[in-house]
Amino acid sequence: MIRVATVPYAHPYLDAVLPADVVRVGPPPPPADPWAPSPWLDPAYLTAHADEVDVVHLHFGFDHMTPDEVVAWTEAVRRSGIALVVTVHDLRNPHHSTRERHDRHLVALLGAAEVVLTLTEGAADEIAERFSRSCIVVPHPGLVTPLPDVGREPRLVGVHLKSLRSNLLDPLDVVRAAASGAVSGGGRLRVDVHDDVDLDARVPGLREGAEAGEYELVVHARFDDRELTAYLQMLAVSVLPHRFGTHSGWLEACRDVGTRVVAPTCGHYADQWDDVVLYGNDEVRGLDAGSLTAAVLVAVTRPWPARADPGWRAEQRTQLRRVHDHVYGRVAADRARA
Repeated sequence: MIRVATVPYAHPYLDAVLPADVVRVGPPPPPADPWAPSPWLDPAYLTAHADEVDVVHLHFGFDHMTPDEVVAWTEAVRRSGIALVVTVHDLRNPHHSTRERHDRHLVALLGAAEVVLTLTEGAADEIAERFSRSCIVVPHPGLVTPLPDVGREPRLVGVHLKSLRSNLLDPLDVVRAAASGAVSGGGRLRVDVHDDVDLDARVPGLREGAEAGEYELVVHARFDDRELTAYLQMLAVSVLPHRFGTHSGWLEACRDVGTRVVAPTCGHYADQWDDVVLYGNDEVRGLDAGSLTAAVLVAVTRPWPARADPGWRAEQRTQLRRVHDHVYGRVAADRARA
């Protein structure tokens, strides 16, 4: 059986695509720190344990490393004789305020990987143009099962600001534009934000708009998985307020529960689902607030999209595991012959 160390060790996406007949090599992160960096990203650890693994498959979780550290890591992988597979989830890291660091990460990783995968044809085209690497396209699997006891509020639009991370557009600009579109379409806007945000300091004016009745503001702790599914399922439309990005698991969850998505023109969101309604925004031209208002109006007045068919999702997952099984077998055999 092929031994695969995934980075990170576990994640719902990895659980969905990892073939059943491979051995997932640990160690898992400590329960108290599930996002602790994988020890497989430490060149010394990787070198010491190289005989315990056939393939390292890097997805994400390397944000903490400098570009030089990533280069050193890829050199350690090469010296160890371990096959490297990389799935490019992000071409623009949502946690970085500028793109330079992640670009340098990708130059090193894509130059060293035996096989590169990504989630959409648009991302594959961008990788070919920018990094001269061909990719296998593996669509994002479904990760959410609709809840039987949660209804939908017709024409309810949601904007979730989370904890105001680096890739968020100006919150007030997004909220005002989305509220205008929702109200024009006979609906209303709900704005969510995590309770670790000092709203008065970071988004002055947001509370005042809610108090004036322009939208509903809900401040709460991070949702657990069931709470997030229930939240998405009760919306008619979910707006992705991203200043930059590439792909979205949030979008796929909306697809699974039948909630329409309004997404920016940056990234490759529309390649994930043909029902996505786009609004104008990228890092060069910035937000086109009028197009966001128009997109929300269109999205909220269209008939609801159908939920992703569970049978289709199950077949998709089977196919994704088959592709990964083939990739692991191929690169492990190539390394064995080298």
